[in-house]
Parts: sequence; structure tokens; C-alpha cells
Amino acid sequence: MIRHTAVGAVVSSLLVLGALAGSAHAAGTDAISDYFDNWYTRVDQAQSTQPSWVTPLVTVTPRLEQEFRFDQTNQYQGTGAMVRNYGGGKGLELIPSATTEVVLNIPPYQVRSNVKPVQGFGDDPVLLVKQRLLSANAAQGDYIVTAFLGFQAPTGIKAFTNDAWLVTPTLAAGKGFGRFDVQGTLGVAIPMAHENTIGTAVATNVTFQYHLDDYFWPELEVNDTYWSGGLRDGKNQVLLTPGIIFGRFPLGGHSKANFGFGYQFAVSPSLQREPALTPTLDHAWVFTGRVSF
Repeated sequence: MIRHTAVGAVVSSLLVLGALAGSAHAAGTDAISDYFDNWYTRVDQAQSTQPSWVTPLVTVTPRLEQEFRFDQTNQYQGTGAMVRNYGGGKGLELIPSATTEVVLNIPPYQVRSNVKPVQGFGDDPVLLVKQRLLSANAAQGDYIVTAFLGFQAPTGIKAFTNDAWLVTPTLAAGKGFGRFDVQGTLGVAIPMAHENTIGTAVATNVTFQYHLDDYFWPELEVNDTYWSGGLRDGKNQVLLTPGIIFGRFPLGGHSKANFGFGYQFAVSPSLQREPALTPTLDHAWVFTGRVSF
């Protein structure tokens, strides 16, 4: 009798555990399904509580975006070389929460001609995570503050690699004044190896942007890089980039398209080929295309 009671208790316990496991699995499955079913609810919430400016050509916007982006630059160097960069190290941008963006980038493919011709992939800025700290839409103040953390992997061929991981913490902010806005970033690219040659680069980017009519966004960007340590120790490079973005053009549903181009040129320092080419370019054409969704 005792044996039968014990067996019955064990069987009952197993049935209860099985039922609980099934419920937990169902609850987990439901939670995952709910998360993806409500994806666009979070995207809409994120974008309705921040400014509505477009992403500049070069400066990484503090806004949260969900899009696929492809850039190309035709870069002319002081050595006489011309480098075409396909992809620009851009890729897929996703908004997994109302205050967070994750950017999964693809490695750029580069082609150098005229001097020491070579072609292949460059280092991959594989991951960028944005965490929005403060924001308000145009009706509530039109401002935003966001922190970034980026990682670049040494995946490039010998001609186009730093041969070291780079970690780049960045603080970004922006403020709108009617149809005019200013967006800026301050980031520090820290090499995980070969500090004596790469150095630590402190990059400041500021974009002055105007919204003209419905689809025109003329802009001027100032891109400043200062190197501490490495072959460019103590040097400062300043680039100017006038350009224009066209968009956002509706494609249906959540999808919209942007594209733009600009002309980038160095204003300082004077050309120095040794110990490392500075500025890193003389002038360049910059093209961008994005599809948001």
C-alpha cells in the first residue's frame, strides 16, 4: 500500500512538473512572440519622442534609426593615390528598445589605384550600440543626448588594416531651432594593440543642417581629429564637408528612402607624408543611400 502511494506521489509530481515546464515554455514562447509582434510599436515610440532630423553624411546622428545604409567614397590622397570605398563600413541599424539602437556593419571593400594599386576588404566597424539618454521631439524642445560604444575588428587585408581592435566610446548630442539643427559627436578611438603606431584618435564631428521644403536637407560638416601617441602624435586634421541629403521619400508602410552626396576636403594641416600621411585625404566625394523600415 505504501509502495503504491509512493509511486502515485512520484507520478503526480512528474505530471505537475511537466505541466509547469509546459506552461513555462508556452509563456516563454508567448513572450518572444509578443516582443516581435510589438517591434514597430517600440520603433514608433522611439522615433516619436526624439527630433525628426535626417542622419548627416559623415557625422553619426544621436537619433535612433532603423534602416539599411550603404555609402561610397572616392578619396583622393596627397600621395596621388585614389581610394574607392564601397559600403563605407555601414550596414543594418535596428531599434530593439525605445531607447536603444544596435548597428551591425559590414566591412568596406576598398580599391586603391594610381599609386601602389591594391584592392580588398578593410577593417570592419562590426558593432555600434547607441543608448539614448535624453530626448524630446520638436513640440517638446527638439533636443537629444546619446552615448555610443563602437567596436572595429582587424579584418582587413594588409594594405587596409590597423591590425588591432579599436574600441570607441562616444557622446553625441543635438539641438533643433525650427528648420535648423546642429548635431555633434565627440569620440575617442582606443586601439587594443600597436598603440605606438596607431595612437589614440580623438574625433569631433559637428553638422549644421537646414530643412528646406519637404525633401531637401543642405548641410555643412566639420570633422576634426587629434592624435595622441602613435605616428601622428600631436597632429590635428580638419576636414570640411558641404553636402545635401534628399528625403524622406515614402516607399509604403514604414519604409522610406534617403540619399545624398557631398564634397569633403582637408583644410589642415599642410601635407605631411612622413612618418604617416597627414591629412589622411586631400579631398573626396561622399555618396550615401538609406532605406528606413
